Amino acid sequence: MPSSARSERRAQLVVILLLCAATLALGLLNKYRCTGPEFDDSGRSTPNYSERNYFDVCYSDIQFLWIGRDVDQHTFPYVHGDLQDGTLVGGALEYPVLTGLVVWAGAAFADNDAEFLLYSALLLAPFGLLTAWLLGRLAGWRALVWAVGPPLVLYAFHNWDLLAVACSVAAFFVLYQGRGTLERRAGWAAALLGAGFAVKLYPALFVVPLALYVFTEGGRDVRGAVRVAAISAGTAIAANVPFAIAGFDGWWASFEFQGQRAVDATTNSVWFWGVRPLFADDEAFQSFADVASPLLVLASLALACWLGWRRWATEGAYPLLPVCAAALCGFLLLHKVHSPQYTLWLLPMFALVRVRWGWVLAYLVADLAMGIGIFRWYGALGEGGGAIYDGFAAQAVMIGVWGRAALLAGLFVAFSAAQAVPYRERTGFLTTTTSGARSSTPPIGSSSPPARTRSSDGR
Repeated sequence: MPSSARSERRAQLVVILLLCAATLALGLLNKYRCTGPEFDDSGRSTPNYSERNYFDVCYSDIQFLWIGRDVDQHTFPYVHGDLQDGTLVGGALEYPVLTGLVVWAGAAFADNDAEFLLYSALLLAPFGLLTAWLLGRLAGWRALVWAVGPPLVLYAFHNWDLLAVACSVAAFFVLYQGRGTLERRAGWAAALLGAGFAVKLYPALFVVPLALYVFTEGGRDVRGAVRVAAISAGTAIAANVPFAIAGFDGWWASFEFQGQRAVDATTNSVWFWGVRPLFADDEAFQSFADVASPLLVLASLALACWLGWRRWATEGAYPLLPVCAAALCGFLLLHKVHSPQYTLWLLPMFALVRVRWGWVLAYLVADLAMGIGIFRWYGALGEGGGAIYDGFAAQAVMIGVWGRAALLAGLFVAFSAAQAVPYRERTGFLTTTTSGARSSTPPIGSSSPPARTRSSDGR
């Protein structure tokens, strides 16, 4: 790469990082409005903590969970925990183990919920910046959809999702821009996805598409595909086993809690708003959703992988990123819980896969309606209101729920047919051209032959 191009690229990355840092700072300032100015004996912000959270739209799970999970007692997570009558006690958390460690670290020197939020943000911010840098390397200016998007202001410090997003994007980065053979790069990517599973569960969605990618790129390499699955599973197991041994009940409580979670108004999903009214009995509905939701998520993953397989048969390259993006849309649409901060999971896909910007803008608008409306609506419910005709908040929730649902269904189709961003134009690492067709030049370090002879049926 010419020195002028390298200088231009470095300047581009600096701009992206600075803008991302500014956006993260705005996100922290927004959440910090809900802290203090005084604190009660438990370290909870006063006065009017609940009312400010909802009506000022500065709610954060991080601040909220200062109380209720023994975080304020600085209890080491999981080891002495349990799930008793649906309540997590003794340091048990509803999150996977690596997130639990970050929760504990953020609280280690905190004496109130404001300090917990601040220290947690300081731990999380580098992962937001890392994601911006990785996306800048992979997608150039398209990374701005992450760095300056409204969701980063609303959700960067809403929960601990920046960790999982960084793991997922890093997996794609090492696969496409890492050095070494395909086997080596795919192994590191699989390990990062396994670590992502130990942070939030969703990165596990990408393991099957990654295995299929290795299978196709390696000339029907069954061993390589199995190796990807084994490395990913092994990494996740290695992260979990110490906690399972040290305190099985507390470790298992996180999975049990999520499995028992009811579909209610806080889940923001089509299951509550669309399917629940079809059932006269709530218990029957909950039982149905507990089974139907995971089955449909798996079905959507299978469909995304199959559509990618068809493209491989006709185009000669397995569209890994489009398949992963479509699978994620299926998860977000069909999972029984759709927390607002899940939008952070989708933002990198807007940077890495070429879909029309109209899709991106429409989704951001629907998400903004949900991100603002949902908490105002919770506040209205607490005061005895919240009906659909009561004002903007309830209507914004409807726009958010159904707008996002329709857009996710459309994006599933759009992503499935889209091309990944043409990284080879800038770096030479990925073998796609501007049109998305396969180049005759293999990735650096790839063991794949430079060209393959294919019949009309893809074999």
